[in-house]
Parts: sequence; structure tokens; C-alpha cells
Amino acid sequence: MHIRKLGLVDYQSTWQAMKDFTDQRDASTEDELWLVQHAAVFTQGQAGKAEHVLAPGAIPVIQVDRGGQVTYHGPGQWLVYLLVDIRRHNLGIRDLVDLIEQSIVTVLAQLGIASAPRPDAPGVYVDGQKIASLGLRVRRGCSYHGLALNVDMDLEPFSRINPCGHEGMQVTSVRQLLGETAVVDSDAIADALLAELAAGLGSSTAAGSASAGSAIS
Repeated sequence: MHIRKLGLVDYQSTWQAMKDFTDQRDASTEDELWLVQHAAVFTQGQAGKAEHVLAPGAIPVIQVDRGGQVTYHGPGQWLVYLLVDIRRHNLGIRDLVDLIEQSIVTVLAQLGIASAPRPDAPGVYVDGQKIASLGLRVRRGCSYHGLALNVDMDLEPFSRINPCGHEGMQVTSVRQLLGETAVVDSDAIADALLAELAAGLGSSTAAGSASAGSAIS
């Protein structure tokens, strides 16, 4: 498995790169995890309804091909895109969702944060507040898109939407839960999350990092 730490990258070019990678891979292609952050953007899933976008203001809204409704991405939020041959791993989509959710729960527990998934709404929650969202697409037996974990970010843009299509849903972050005086090591959280995901897929994170240009054109 290749781990690519791409930094702050443009959403649309990253999305296109995921699609290109999925279309061009074959049965021998190694899986990849891409760790990224994006500038402020709302993304609307395939089933997304316009009424859940309340007041986007100057933040762009992009219609994408993942599952789910509208969510927000911005600096201070880690996204991991899972480019995984799920057929090779004998995984169904529900299996992959469970693996992702449990990986997030495990990492948050290491920070002293008790969290759990919800059966009626994919993602991970702390006392009813959403701290991580999921959205996947499977094509040719391979997944792309992935998860977004709120670490140390401005949460205000979530008030401009019904997060994931749920009116009134509250959103939280690691920073908000631990407090302003806590040390929040964002890079360590990212590394722990990558390690959990890779372990769940039977791989290691030995592949290292890559520049944005090597994966995204």
C-alpha cells in the first residue's frame, strides 16, 4: 500500500486524480491512501438535495460522485481518500464503512475521546455531535473518496448547511472537545489514523509520503 501525504490541495483536481487512478488501475495495482486538506469547499453527494445547502456565501458548492449529502471541507480537517481494491480484500461496502468508522473511533479513544458510529447516519459521533463524515464511491470493484475528521478547524461553515442532510445536526472537532489549552498534534493524529486504516486493510504505512504533483496533475 502507498501512503501519500499531499498537504493542502485543490479539491477538484484531487477528485479528478482519484477517478483517473481508479480507471487506470488493474488487478496488480497497489492500493493507496491519500492524506489531504482542502481550502474551504462544500461538496454535495449524488443523493444531495439543494435544500440542505442553506447559505453557502462565497464558499463554492461542488456536485460530486460520492454517496451522501452535503458536507464541508476546510483547513484543519484531515481527509483520507481510500483507493482500495475491495474485491481483492473480499470486502463489501458496508465492511469498508465499518473499518473506517472503527479506525476513527480507535484513534479518538487514544486522545481520550469516546465516540461511536450511528446506524442511521454514516460517520462518527461524540454525544450526538458529528466529528467525522464518510462518503465513498465504488467503481470497477474499487473505492475512492473516503473520510473527513474534524481536528482543529473553523466549524462555522457547517452552520450554513444541514450537515449530511440532517437539519440541526451539531458538529464538533478534536480541538473543541479537548479545549483551547490542550496540545492537539494534528500530524500525530493523521499518522495514527493512517496506521489504523492500513492495519485494517492488512497493510502497513511503510510507503512514506509524496508531493502533490506526483499524484495530482
